Amino acid sequence: MARKKINNELWKALQPLLPTVEPSPKGGRPRVDDRTALNGILFVLQTGIAWKDLPQELGFGSGMPCWSRLRDWRAGGIWERLHLALLTRLREHDQIDWSRPSIDGAAVAKPPGGQQTGPNPTDRGKLGSKRHLIVDRRGLPLALVVTGANRHDSVVFEDLVDAIPAVPGLLGRPRSRPDKLHADKGYDFARCCRHLRKRGINSRIARRGIEKNDRLGKHRWVVERTHAWLAAFGKLRIRFERRIDTHLALLTFACAVICSRFVEELC
Repeated sequence: MARKKINNELWKALQPLLPTVEPSPKGGRPRVDDRTALNGILFVLQTGIAWKDLPQELGFGSGMPCWSRLRDWRAGGIWERLHLALLTRLREHDQIDWSRPSIDGAAVAKPPGGQQTGPNPTDRGKLGSKRHLIVDRRGLPLALVVTGANRHDSVVFEDLVDAIPAVPGLLGRPRSRPDKLHADKGYDFARCCRHLRKRGINSRIARRGIEKNDRLGKHRWVVERTHAWLAAFGKLRIRFERRIDTHLALLTFACAVICSRFVEELC
């Protein structure tokens, strides 16, 4: 059951964002330190095991305190700030490629139901949710949104484009606008093109009845690979979290882990 622990780049980005917690004057069981709890969260994310089944012999504490830390940091916006901190580190080294980002969605089974789920029309109406991603030219995750599996990809197009954070790190204003956005035929709607023009973004969307999706494959394959990276995390391959805030926390943390790998390699 061995899995990688958090790398130093991830911890260096997270540590300044964490709130200071004073010991309880009433005493009680010592609080698991933040780095240990983070390793416990990462282990559950990687393996997909239930929180209560987190092995005690790993030294990460029990699963429920790790789940509580995941929830509390989500409520405090820590995971989004961690993701942005790692994107900022990459931009400081000019390692975000804004030239040809891509957008796409991927359905995930959701057996227990819960928030942001719906019948998947491509899987015999089984319950599921869908994650929608925008990635840079190399597959670096920039923004994500979650909907029910019955929602069309284009429904969240505007919200997803607007969810790209303003990333500082170089001289001048923080950047949140790609040069050109690649998308398949599922986004071939006039309102999608209008929204990109309004934002000053060039569009490269496959046209229904005219182009084949594989014409854009040499650029769009990176977003499919990032979806595969996310599916490699056991807790994201099938969505067992009923609460949408918990699921979003895990997804955002997974995006931060992917960004930290880029930081280790490129910065």
